[in-house]
Amino acid sequence: MPPIIEVQNLLQVIRKKCVLNELSMEVQTGECFGLFGNKSAGKTALLHVLAGIDRFRAGSVRIMNYDIRRTEKFKSYLGLVTQEKSLFQDLKACENLDFIAALKKAGSQNIRQVVEQLELQDYLNDPIDTLEEGVYQRLALACALLNAPKLLLVDELIDGLDFHSHNLIIKAIKNYLYGGGTCLWAFNRLEYSAYMDRVGRLDKGKITIYRPEELVEEYRNIFRTNEEHRVLS
Repeated sequence: MPPIIEVQNLLQVIRKKCVLNELSMEVQTGECFGLFGNKSAGKTALLHVLAGIDRFRAGSVRIMNYDIRRTEKFKSYLGLVTQEKSLFQDLKACENLDFIAALKKAGSQNIRQVVEQLELQDYLNDPIDTLEEGVYQRLALACALLNAPKLLLVDELIDGLDFHSHNLIIKAIKNYLYGGGTCLWAFNRLEYSAYMDRVGRLDKGKITIYRPEELVEEYRNIFRTNEEHRVLS
């Protein structure tokens, strides 16, 4: 079976700055693959390419074995939660769910399922701009899961959320993966690597692949070295 995501020699330039530099990677079906790096590492740029939001300068990208430069068919298999506020601000929570379900050709049963899973029942009639951050992110994930996507792309989904929302989102993604889904998850807090099967660390447009425990150990070594230098200085 081919990888669900296959990227070869990807080059992306934004505002004359090279943010992805001949990057190559693969994500296998059923994986939770993390993208780790600081705020300017290129995580969002890569997700925007994979989601078909932004065109790229050079290289090749295949999703579900579709060449994304030649077709948009792959988009029907995607769920996406962006770092930016992407829900319709002039609609209530329930209206967002209904509208996005219609776009994705998802039925009412799908809506009920994600509402229950992410405990959104008490917020359905609330305007979007009144929702707390944790509830907003739960709703954004619910909308992304409406069509039971083959591939879920999420950008900084749980950073800074309340404990309850954090746990509900983690549980929902675990259930999604258990059902055969694949997740590509961008994050910038090292402890979140524990939720991943593999992690790609982005730095200066390049990617290095780790097992989660390998990434943690590398940063422990960096911390020890920095502490030793601080003590000796």
